[in-house]
Parts: sequence; structure tokens; C-alpha cells
Amino acid sequence: MMQEQRASFEGAEAPDEMLEVVDAAGQPIGRAPRSECHGNPELAHRAVHVLVHDRHGRFYLQKRSTRKRIQPGKWDSSVGGHVDPGESYEQAAQRELAEELGVRLDTIGGLGALRHRHDYIWRSPVETEHIRTFQLEHDGPFRLQQEEIDEGRFWTEQQLRAAAGNGELTPNLEEELRRFGVIDES
Repeated sequence: MMQEQRASFEGAEAPDEMLEVVDAAGQPIGRAPRSECHGNPELAHRAVHVLVHDRHGRFYLQKRSTRKRIQPGKWDSSVGGHVDPGESYEQAAQRELAEELGVRLDTIGGLGALRHRHDYIWRSPVETEHIRTFQLEHDGPFRLQQEEIDEGRFWTEQQLRAAAGNGELTPNLEEELRRFGVIDES
């Protein structure tokens, strides 16, 4: 049965949220609960990331809630979330920006302000995500979603390079930073 609304948060996770399961080409083939998708890498699903930078080139990162099941308490992309069934990547990015950072694109130039950077498949021992990454220039201020984010701040590229590889950043963020040319391939 299709869920019409996103599940309410229980702690920092929404285990019963229904995600669209996709094939190798990213085409929808079914649905499964988030709790199943986050324990079975065979249930690939779509996700969106937004990396926000300010006019000085610093990246704004969020520190994942310590209540999160995956990568708790680590620094991650500015915005990240799943694409709801029937939703486009662009719609998901816009929704997640509003939910997680309080940024509404209709007040800063609409979707034109959001720049598509790249698509890739992220595989880990617990999940497989088809990710579309966007970039947005915004100096803040931000209103953080307390259920998902413990804190947020801007980082210089030098600070990011120093933090890479020491367990402070999520592995997925490190992959994003490699794709952005901030840290070296390893």
C-alpha cells in the first residue's frame, strides 16, 4: 500500500517510510520499507545530496544526529535524503533543502539556483543508493532540522582535506569531496 505522506520521525529515523526500489539503470521496480532497504544492499533506492558552499568557496556540512542508525555523529553533505516514490531528484533536493536547512528555493531563484553536478551509485555493506548530487551557493543563515542534524558549519577545503580519512567524515561525503576535486583519489 502506497504511503501518501512521509512517515513521522521516531528518533532520527523513519523506519516505515516506503522507498522506491530501482534496477541497475535506476528505473523503479517496486517499493520496500526504509528499514529493509537499509539492511539489504540488493534493494537499491534513489537518494539526493546537495553540497552548499558560500561565496568564499567554503562547504557547509551537517553533523548527523547521534540517533541515526547509519554513520551517527559524523559530518556529511549539506543535505541528503531519499527520493520519495513518484518524486524527481530535483523535487527531492528542493524538499530536503527546506526540511533540513530551512532553505526554500523559491526565495533564492528557484531550481535555477540548484546546479546538477553528477550521478553515481553508492554501495556499502548495508545499502545501495543511486545518488544525484547538486550544488548550491548560499551564505545562510540556516534553520537545522533538529531530528536529523546535531550541528552544521562551513569548512574550508584545507579543513576538509585534513579531516579526510580520520573517521570524522562519512565515507560517502569523502567520495563526494573526491568527485568535487577537494580531496585526492585514494
